[in-house]
Amino acid sequence: MSPLLRRTKKKPADRVVTLVGKPGCHLCDDARLVVRKVCEETGASWEEKDITLDDELYREYWEQIPVVLIDNEQHTFWRVDPARLRSALLS
Repeated sequence: MSPLLRRTKKKPADRVVTLVGKPGCHLCDDARLVVRKVCEETGASWEEKDITLDDELYREYWEQIPVVLIDNEQHTFWRVDPARLRSALLS
């Protein structure tokens, strides 16, 4: 069987959610509440990165903040749907 077909499911506790945003952003504040709640429910860890302090993040995401990454892959931007984030962490 191909290694791609034998992927093991990650546990939520092994996942890292990253919220990329900036100070003073009301959408970032809303996203933070959702990310925090869903991560607490699922056991996933989360971190926040300030786009104004990281040139690479700024170049990649400046038009999309807030951006949510799961294990360094983009999950969503602007508005965070709690059910969709929960489902992604549990799958």
